[in-house]
Amino acid sequence: MSHILVIDDDVHIRELINIMLESEGHTVSLAEDGMIGLKMLDENNFDLIITDIIMPNQEGIETIVKIKSKNPEIKILAISGGGRIGSTNYLTLAENFGVDRTLSKPFYHKDFIQCIKELLN
Repeated sequence: MSHILVIDDDVHIRELINIMLESEGHTVSLAEDGMIGLKMLDENNFDLIITDIIMPNQEGIETIVKIKSKNPEIKILAISGGGRIGSTNYLTLAENFGVDRTLSKPFYHKDFIQCIKELLN
């Protein structure tokens, strides 16, 4: 199947996404922030990147910009539970920087898997 990089500072979210993706047959790599995710991107080929928006060290928008500058063709799914301004505003901002899809946390398993299938096809 596909090799997917998941970048999220919440260990529980990372592990939940890992379980969902591996149950669909995907290979998954996990990073706890954008700096680690970018280093992993330099060392591996990924079919899809899933990134949170609000993270320490390097937040998602900066990560998205750097990913797109290195590999403009790679598919990116941005996820966010929001912050003080709400997830919709962050996800709209991510769309302006070239992500392919967005999902607000929490999301349903079936919606997440459907989104992954659409991005990989």
